[in-house]
Amino acid sequence: MRKPLGKVKSESAVRKLRRRLSARQKITGTESRPRISVFRSNKHIRVQVINDDTSKTLFSVQTYGKNAVAAKSNVEGAKVVGAKIAEELKGKKISNAVFDRSGYRYHGVVATLAESIRENGIQV
Repeated sequence: MRKPLGKVKSESAVRKLRRRLSARQKITGTESRPRISVFRSNKHIRVQVINDDTSKTLFSVQTYGKNAVAAKSNVEGAKVVGAKIAEELKGKKISNAVFDRSGYRYHGVVATLAESIRENGIQV
């Protein structure tokens, strides 16, 4: 992951970027074990499954757009998105993955998303 161009003005954004980059140094996705990257906002959740060896996104599931899952950015929505991610991974015959929380705390929506993926049969 590359750093953004220019200076980051907000001190909280600098801290989040530092957390995100330090976690990404240790986490990589492969073809057999892709990286599950999470983006969370107040309104939406977006999850991408990424193969870092080829720098390709295998697929994504989000709560907005054309192929949206009918859910909100809350704990119930995270359960629905996690189930959809696990279903897509099983369709591609992938049983292991690496979870990238993208600098967010492993708490609430992010933790529920990871637990939902685990409950549906993917080893994270």
